[in-house]
Amino acid sequence: MSVPTDLSVITDIEALKALHRAPMSRASDKVLDHLDQHCQAILALSPFCVLSSQGPTGADVSPRGDPPGFLRVLNDRQLLLPDRVGNNRLDNFANLLSNPMIGLLVLVPGMDETLRINGTAQITDDRRLLAASEMRGKVPKIGLLITVQEAFLHCPKAFVRSGLWDPQKHIDRQQLPSYGDMLTDQVAGLTAEESARQGDIMAKRGLY
Repeated sequence: MSVPTDLSVITDIEALKALHRAPMSRASDKVLDHLDQHCQAILALSPFCVLSSQGPTGADVSPRGDPPGFLRVLNDRQLLLPDRVGNNRLDNFANLLSNPMIGLLVLVPGMDETLRINGTAQITDDRRLLAASEMRGKVPKIGLLITVQEAFLHCPKAFVRSGLWDPQKHIDRQQLPSYGDMLTDQVAGLTAEESARQGDIMAKRGLY
């Protein structure tokens, strides 16, 4: 499908609001400036979040996962997100050096509601903070010290519509090529052999 050359676009907030009903108080008034007991309970059960940031060249979003409670609550306004072994692209971290604003979407498997956290983050290598995030004998080299500016629950409609947690809606992974096969299609000059070699190196580095 081609995009119309005379595409209608919305360019101001009033036009946007005109297409929607006014939010009810349980949506408009739920934003906290701290982590209350419900936020902290969700964080203690969450093994996964999505981290977003905005840098000088654009936005980035990436997944973060670990055993439940890996997003450590330091107090009711601060969190510590440890960094684990990954692809070393450092996209979000590079963004934070120029723009400390971040967003987090916190998920708990089987729970359709999510927790949204907006705030600022600093990259820390302070072992006094990082030591408690040790896993399998390894302390993370860096982590994000997150200061909460907004925390609020998000309604379940997106998860209800998608059926994300419903095993009957999970795909057969064979419907798609392997990760390595997709990379050889996307990365110019990358052979299957070289992709496998690099994959072996990543596997040897482990999870922590």
